[in-house]
Amino acid sequence: MKHARDLYINLRGLPFHYRDWGGDGRPVLLLHGLASTCHIWDLVAPLLAADFRVAALDQRGHGQSAQVDNGYDFATVLGDAAAFIEHLGWERPIVVGHSWGADVALELAVAKPERVTGLIFVDGGTIDISSRPGWTLAQAREEMAPPIFTGFTPQMMRERVESSGRFGPDAPPETTEAVLANFRVLDDGTIQSNLRRENHLRIIDALWDHKPGDLYPRLKCATLMLPARQATPDAMDRRFRREESIARAESLLSCSKTVWLEDSIHDVPLQRPTLVADTIREHIQNGFFD
Repeated sequence: MKHARDLYINLRGLPFHYRDWGGDGRPVLLLHGLASTCHIWDLVAPLLAADFRVAALDQRGHGQSAQVDNGYDFATVLGDAAAFIEHLGWERPIVVGHSWGADVALELAVAKPERVTGLIFVDGGTIDISSRPGWTLAQAREEMAPPIFTGFTPQMMRERVESSGRFGPDAPPETTEAVLANFRVLDDGTIQSNLRRENHLRIIDALWDHKPGDLYPRLKCATLMLPARQATPDAMDRRFRREESIARAESLLSCSKTVWLEDSIHDVPLQRPTLVADTIREHIQNGFFD
């Protein structure tokens, strides 16, 4: 199994961190979601790297990349991704995005179609928060704001993750470590989210103005949507009306396919990495993006 290298580069004057799993074959760029890091892909990426060339970027403000208080609009963030693709020297990779990362991928493919050969949305790419009936930006900011973990230590967070059971009884240690990668340890031994709260809110502001329904008809490449679904709808389902948003995307995209990831939670790359990797591999190798 391929092992990742942690690498650091300058993109457009800012320092960025990424994980590179190497591999041969078609290039696959992995983008994480809001308040996450490239480590969300730590269990999926080595499986993909057996057949493809794979790397995952820490987007600005996240993980070990640039901690700046500007540039969280989609135009800037997609520019970071485009610069990263150029840095790697890749010719039109398949871009896989989880959650908000899928919306970044969507914006990238519309703005710079020459950079992308296909999109894969992993429980994302359909977020249109301003369309929720009766919702205001203030309400979105309040409900989507990050939880506050003041006073938490790494051990407390580790115990919280492991006792939750959300990743299943046989979750490997890498699952917990990927969650802990979302935080930095302060001098007093407590943790703080890598993504500053004010920057988290800036991304929510950008999402408020993000209209995927206006972008789908402009998309020129094939799109594979992998929404997660449970027998009992979770809070994310209720908030974003997942099935309704998928149906709308299917009606507006010129070339798409949906594969529901059943019995899966939002963080499905950590919960069911083999399912995610196998589904991606199957569609690439069977020519969906050709």
